[in-house]
Amino acid sequence: MRIITVTLNPALDKTAVLDTLHPGELNRLRDVTVDAGGKGVNVSKMIAALGGESLASGFIGGGSGDEIARTLSSLGIGHDFVRIASPTRTNLKIVDQGSRLTELNEPGPSVCREELDHLRHTLQAHAGPDSLFVFSGSLPAGVGKDIYRDLIDLVRDGGATAFLDADGEAFAQAVDAGPTFIKPNRFELLQFFGADSSADMQTLIRLCRKLLDKGVGRIALSMGGDGALFVSGDDVFACPGLAVAAQSSVGAGDSMVGAVAYGTVTNLSWRDTAALAMASSAGAVTTVGTKPPSREVVDELLRRVRFVELA
Repeated sequence: MRIITVTLNPALDKTAVLDTLHPGELNRLRDVTVDAGGKGVNVSKMIAALGGESLASGFIGGGSGDEIARTLSSLGIGHDFVRIASPTRTNLKIVDQGSRLTELNEPGPSVCREELDHLRHTLQAHAGPDSLFVFSGSLPAGVGKDIYRDLIDLVRDGGATAFLDADGEAFAQAVDAGPTFIKPNRFELLQFFGADSSADMQTLIRLCRKLLDKGVGRIALSMGGDGALFVSGDDVFACPGLAVAAQSSVGAGDSMVGAVAYGTVTNLSWRDTAALAMASSAGAVTTVGTKPPSREVVDELLRRVRFVELA
């Protein structure tokens, strides 16, 4: 089975470090790095770091889009993007000495109907029983909130498997298409159901099971430093967060999704896949910018993953 990641709104991610952010004053940045970014692009980078292969797709435009394509090629990651007239965005991420992250994200380009139709044809050509699509990230202008639902239906008509990592209305509509796997965070889950922010673990499990009733296959609910909750039709367990020397939380969730996709296509058990996801996500926190952790770092962290049985 092959993995196709779809990033509708990729970015060049510029990450910089400073001691303390002073709003309204001159701030001198240091250790500036530039990475190809966007959630699906980050998923592809994590898969490559684990030793797997994927094809990155979505929209790119302008010189920043060219840079994303060149970076992926240099990492040995194949790509089949649709070129658009508007340039790909550039995002600035600032990490201070307390590892606090401040993100300044551009809204992204505008996509026209013809460009969106081109993407549909591109993805349809890759869809088949041997393909797993990962749809993730924000939406560019000109794209409706129902796009992920429509694209999931499109590729599943071709026999493909679909993963989803989105938020807000795009997530709400796409859940109705019954993706095989989703990775909301705690806030996104509670927002979707209009639940109180003080919800306990049993409430989180109950809400996840409601999503299973909608046709979702498996869920990884990320909870930041508290770890993650994993829910499927047969299994409910949690993995506490791993204590690591944090550099930046950027890309941690994407690394989790990449590990789940990699574990799925390599036929790992659900528990082994969850452990790999936890180790990959924790490893991503130790890197600067949106760089994934190395396989060696992931394997070291794997030995520290613990399971807490919940049902």
